Amino acid sequence: MELPKDPAMLLSFVNMKLRDAYDDLDSMCDDLQIDRDEIVKKLAGIDYEYDAASNSFV
Repeated sequence: MELPKDPAMLLSFVNMKLRDAYDDLDSMCDDLQIDRDEIVKKLAGIDYEYDAASNSFV
């Protein structure tokens, strides 16, 4: 799956997927066959980190 390259668009895409279809980040990454570390690193670059309690990047 091709992820959005813009970090803000990536944030929106990932949080939407997590909210609508997945129980956690690992499940989403496994199902979509995407690199969890890549997402975490890109979103950390705009000061967002994954919060398991809310199942979203905050």
